[in-house]
Amino acid sequence: MLKREDVTQQLVYYQAGIGTYTIPEIASPISASIQKLFDTMIGINLHAHIMGGYEFLMQNYKSGDKIFIFGFSRGAYTARALAGMIHKIGLLPPCNHQQVPFAYRMYKQDDEQGWRQSNAFKKTFSIDVDIEMVGVWDTVGSVGIIPRRLPFTKSNSHIRFFRHAISLDERRARFKANLWNRPTEEDHAKGVKKGDMPRHKSPEHRSGTLGFRHASTTNGDTLKSGKSMSKTARDELERKYTDPDVEQPTDIEEVWFSGAHCDVGGGSVANGTRHCLARIPLRWMIRQCFILKTGILFHSTKFKEVGIDPATIYPRVLERPPPILYTPGTLATRYAKPINFAKDYKETVKVRDPFINEEEEDLLDSLTPIYDQLRIASFWWALEFLPNRQRYQKADDSWTTKRGVNFGKGRTIPKQVELGVNVHRTVHTRMSATDLFLDGHKKLRNYVPAAKWDVEPQWID
Repeated sequence: MLKREDVTQQLVYYQAGIGTYTIPEIASPISASIQKLFDTMIGINLHAHIMGGYEFLMQNYKSGDKIFIFGFSRGAYTARALAGMIHKIGLLPPCNHQQVPFAYRMYKQDDEQGWRQSNAFKKTFSIDVDIEMVGVWDTVGSVGIIPRRLPFTKSNSHIRFFRHAISLDERRARFKANLWNRPTEEDHAKGVKKGDMPRHKSPEHRSGTLGFRHASTTNGDTLKSGKSMSKTARDELERKYTDPDVEQPTDIEEVWFSGAHCDVGGGSVANGTRHCLARIPLRWMIRQCFILKTGILFHSTKFKEVGIDPATIYPRVLERPPPILYTPGTLATRYAKPINFAKDYKETVKVRDPFINEEEEDLLDSLTPIYDQLRIASFWWALEFLPNRQRYQKADDSWTTKRGVNFGKGRTIPKQVELGVNVHRTVHTRMSATDLFLDGHKKLRNYVPAAKWDVEPQWID
């Protein structure tokens, strides 16, 4: 969907992720296979993934670029760790490859000595850059079977926009959600302060992003998720966001969606499946790129494939109509059989072409199966009986740790009273569809999310 033909306007870098490839030093096929297995289990090559993204930015970043980082699952954790490394260490100038491993070691070191070294390193060698947006799907709390935490993966004041699509129905112990948390006073005191080192200014002739860059013109196949501004407006925004005395808080939105882990980030069904739950958070993330006027460039011809009418988001984002709710007669001609909530049906919804509108797509996608791995692959239960611990941030920003055995329990939604609960409106659509789902005992049932909320949710478009 992203335009990548003109690298002077938009530069796209894709990394396959944890468990999908080995570091170059592993040459033997057997060693590579073992390396991949351990990388999948415990994320032993996490450092290589983070440093790979860092080196790409180091080599390609130019003054005025905007950096956007996206990721799913442990790739989401990697994306947030990369943003954290840039926040703590800064971005090295090009060709400093030998410095990168040293910089990563300082990023990992979260004690006082590590902070002193990283601050001195950042002021001496690096440039201070911000991340325009981090968009992630269901960041998991551990990178593998063995939990791991890196600095600034839960919060980061150098990120302007943070968007997170989260699974309501994931129940596995090792897939607890890693949510955004508010930095404490101690966190703010550790890093290099704004104004302590020079920042890159945007040159007048360039309006670009790294990751995804602004375009000065568009053609019939280009949608730009933002509008061009006058030089005066750009200068005003630049002063606002680069003034050393102005600390802008991160704009955060985390939204809960129906489905298990891969139903939110993708991978539960084969590519090309006409309807699935993963299309809903994808549409939401794309819409956010346009609402926030990021300037990311998309191929307009690809939008209807994921269920978006380009006219509803460009040249301006239109308010969404009310959702279409399920009634027993509305889908009679579209379903071959009731949706089986427990089993892995490849295609329960008949293909319905052509595209009609996004509300129709939301309805059909929201009623597709949930692929709960604890029901599909019983070996996951082995980890449900092992002791684990989960850290949560309380209302006063202090931390607490809960220990115990998971036994397939749903996720906890923290700080509901203080922050509220953002739930996508398609969850309500699914919950209102009575007697449409079959449980593990082949009995009709209504949809009830595995994660519970105790306050009235804010329904999000």
